[in-house]
Amino acid sequence: MTKKVNLAVIGTGRMGSVHVKNIARLIPEANLTAICDIRLEVAQAVAAECGIQRVVQDYHELLADKEIEAVLIATSTPTHAMIIKDAATAGKHIFCEKPLALDLADIDDALAAVAKAGVKLQVGFNRRFDKSFREVHEIVASGEIGRPCILRITNRDPDLPAMEFMRVSGGMFLDMTIHDFDMARFQVGEVEEVYAIGSVLIEPELKEFNDTDTNVVTLKFANGAVGAIDNSRKAVYGYDQRLEVFCSNGTAMAENESETTIKKGNQAGFLSAKPPHFFMQRYAPCYVDEARQFIECVRDDKPTPTTGADGRAAVVLGYAAGKSLREGRPVKVSEIG
Repeated sequence: MTKKVNLAVIGTGRMGSVHVKNIARLIPEANLTAICDIRLEVAQAVAAECGIQRVVQDYHELLADKEIEAVLIATSTPTHAMIIKDAATAGKHIFCEKPLALDLADIDDALAAVAKAGVKLQVGFNRRFDKSFREVHEIVASGEIGRPCILRITNRDPDLPAMEFMRVSGGMFLDMTIHDFDMARFQVGEVEEVYAIGSVLIEPELKEFNDTDTNVVTLKFANGAVGAIDNSRKAVYGYDQRLEVFCSNGTAMAENESETTIKKGNQAGFLSAKPPHFFMQRYAPCYVDEARQFIECVRDDKPTPTTGADGRAAVVLGYAAGKSLREGRPVKVSEIG
């Protein structure tokens, strides 16, 4: 019988509860022994729904438990680095939602603790586990359509998040475009230079804290390729997720998925289904696969597919884009560190 990995989840809010349900119901390789949230009643409700017996309010209780081998961190972003350091010191393998932190010094401290302890760290860049995006990556990496020349990513949310979230998220580049920065590195390679332009065209209140809701970011890659990312906080037709890598001998594209494959035709023409309206719906299989692969890496002592270095690199690109927007010029990634 294959050994199960004893795992605990810290944070049972929106993403944490998704992970708890996925692990409890869909990942038999894991033994979900406990969950934790400072809002005890929230964690207790999730535990009752999933049949989990142990619920705690202080994550240190879980770190002191020698039977627990790994933790999944889905708390608020400002707590990530602190919990990573504590978990690493306790010898636990770690899955942490993105971003690792909003401050590079905090990320570096956390990664140093992980390295010192020799534990595994996986960062929750779920889009790397999307079957279409992975296939584009595999086609490009194989070399069958030549060298990559142009990357294009469209990432548009169907509606604005809560203003309370946007006030503390670190800004659009660090809470939304960060996924695209990671995807750019995944598809094409390291980025050398970033140039960002953006505006507030949807939510005027964003001007109060110097954020934007509409952005275009151009990228210059170390291998000579170029890229363009476009973002909007509000695409009224649905969750718009498209990707293309144009290469010297062809192109590889991932188009939007639709809620159904139905097309209706009449005298006015053809009408097809909209894209999914919510990221939880669009990327539901990815959340399962990323957690399953983390469990397998712990069980089989394999490297994690998304590393602490990946997590840091995406934040650096977010910093570079923010600096470019403020200063109105291209910013080399080397300027950030």
